[in-house]
Amino acid sequence: MNHLREQIKDKKRIVVKIGSSSLTHRQTGDMDYIRMERLVRELSNIRNQGREVILVTSGAIAAGKNALNMKDVRADNRVQSLAVKQACSAVGQARLMMTYQKLFAEYNQVAAQILMTKNTILDNLNRYNAHNTFSELLRLGAIPIVNENDTVATYEIEIGDNDTLSAIVAALVEADLLILLSDIDGLYTDDPRKNPDARFIEQVDELTDELMEMGKGTTGSSVGTGGMNTKLIAAKIATKSDVDMIIANSRDIGVLHRILDGENEGTLFVAHKDEGFDLPVFVGGLHKS
Repeated sequence: MNHLREQIKDKKRIVVKIGSSSLTHRQTGDMDYIRMERLVRELSNIRNQGREVILVTSGAIAAGKNALNMKDVRADNRVQSLAVKQACSAVGQARLMMTYQKLFAEYNQVAAQILMTKNTILDNLNRYNAHNTFSELLRLGAIPIVNENDTVATYEIEIGDNDTLSAIVAALVEADLLILLSDIDGLYTDDPRKNPDARFIEQVDELTDELMEMGKGTTGSSVGTGGMNTKLIAAKIATKSDVDMIIANSRDIGVLHRILDGENEGTLFVAHKDEGFDLPVFVGGLHKS
């Protein structure tokens, strides 16, 4: 088992995903700047090691709600709810990006913004252009910061959660490793918050139907959208696209350099390239079942 962890030291193109619950204070919903600063420092250090790094970040809607003082927003219907979400995102995405730009500048790094929807992947030309943009930014030494374009995304074209989005990005850019920073240590046989006998799974060599079923009963936190189900869908996309994936706890952002030093942190999902896996077809089928 350890030789697979050892090989992580050689990974060159890394995608890191962090969720809203890891970027905000639970009591207030406001941004946790200390956590963000640590994340930026870790990512800058990964970049300084000569690796390429992409950040997939949540937090735009949370930042927007806070800026607009909409802590307890109540929408009367789905259309209004979508409009509120999109308005919060429009304000929050700009704030979120401004914060990242400032923090990355402290470490002499250039951050770039990429906003995506399902159509970025479904449309051949959009997908081609997105791939080229990522490639050029990485070649120039920039750190792409990715989020879903919630300002324009509707149910029909939204990916819906950043676990899935990060795996799509990892597949698109042919990354070597995807790291999902979560509020849980990794994959368990059951929800450890409800079942004290739940057993931690260090490594998943194959994503069986039984494993995929296990994730279906779990949902995200009150801030985030992704539970274990979305993480297993992400694992499916990543591993079939020949990308190793690790779920680890964001409680200590330093877990990033320990993972890249080959330490036994989180749950490792081992890549198995599936030549028959079609990313646009898979993404097109999301939300339809």
